[in-house]
Amino acid sequence: MKKIVIIGGGFAGLSCAKILSRFSRSLGLEVTLIDKSEKFNFLPELPDTVGRGIRPEHLVNDIGQFARRFNFRFIHEAVDALDLDQNKVFTRSGPLNYDYLVIASGSETNFYGNDAVRKYAYKLDDAVDAQRLIGSLEGKERYFISGGGYTGIEVATNLRLYLNRRKIDKQITIVERAPSILGPLPQWMKDYASDNLKRLNIEVLTNVSVEGIEGGGVKLSNAGVFDNSLLIWAAGVKTADFVQNLKTEKNPQGRIKVDTYLRLKDNCFVAGDAGYFAYRDTFLRMAVQFAIVQGEHAAKNIIRSISGRKLIKYKPLDLGYIIPMANNKSCGTVMGINMRGFLPTVFHYLMCTYRSYGAGNKFGILKDLVTGGRR
Repeated sequence: MKKIVIIGGGFAGLSCAKILSRFSRSLGLEVTLIDKSEKFNFLPELPDTVGRGIRPEHLVNDIGQFARRFNFRFIHEAVDALDLDQNKVFTRSGPLNYDYLVIASGSETNFYGNDAVRKYAYKLDDAVDAQRLIGSLEGKERYFISGGGYTGIEVATNLRLYLNRRKIDKQITIVERAPSILGPLPQWMKDYASDNLKRLNIEVLTNVSVEGIEGGGVKLSNAGVFDNSLLIWAAGVKTADFVQNLKTEKNPQGRIKVDTYLRLKDNCFVAGDAGYFAYRDTFLRMAVQFAIVQGEHAAKNIIRSISGRKLIKYKPLDLGYIIPMANNKSCGTVMGINMRGFLPTVFHYLMCTYRSYGAGNKFGILKDLVTGGRR
């Protein structure tokens, strides 16, 4: 019996578990998935719970139900540490031995050691975060989003939609410590997104950072304290602490550098946001499309390894990316074609609905998009 442990119940971990479960009997596999959450959260549409009214319950699935359906073991635990030499995963309940390990623990909000921001700011790591944010939006004088990347822009436009629907005229400000929004993306995307944010009366401050937050006041590096303000933190992500603590090559986010087979070691694979894969003179970005395929690829290479067959190199297929903005003025690149406006918005939600799990959630998402979440 070969023991396979998968850390992470996100896109990569679940896609890996589903493939391996098909061979559990024929190859004698014992597949165990570990996650600190009992729920799978559909992260790409969490900002839409604010503006478009997608109900958070339509973006979650019970991992235990996946385990029963696909016949793998699920352990609801946080991973504390790994011993890659002794083939052990350590949790609060004790160590687990494995023959093969898949690290698919994804990423989480990075507060960069700022305990005050961690305590008082809002984030969007799961549906619980979304519900907490929505319940705290009204009654504020000003709204700040720290981070001018994909998530920050998507959150800001959804927040504007939320306020407009309630006829609340308040200032929304994106705070970006870099010289421009959207980091390394093409200039035409930056220009298009910036123009759209201006149309939505969303202020963008670059070369500025959030210095602190306390008692409802937000302090910026270029100004004083703004009282009765709400801060949403979208300033970056990092890997889990146990990944950060591994003595291996990683990028600044803590993503593990893997080889062409997605391996850290012969019996240890890394998939999804936890991994850092060399691609076209740079490294592959974090994206759902890559996480799903990498989880499947890691599973197939484990099966090949157990069967004594040659492993297959991972070759990414990049379908593109879209920056969805809640007024349907989205932009992105799909299959090498640059797109602006309503069409990329449609592509985004079609792909999100397709990739969500369960007929009930798919129908619920589509219904909420049409009705704005009205019952």
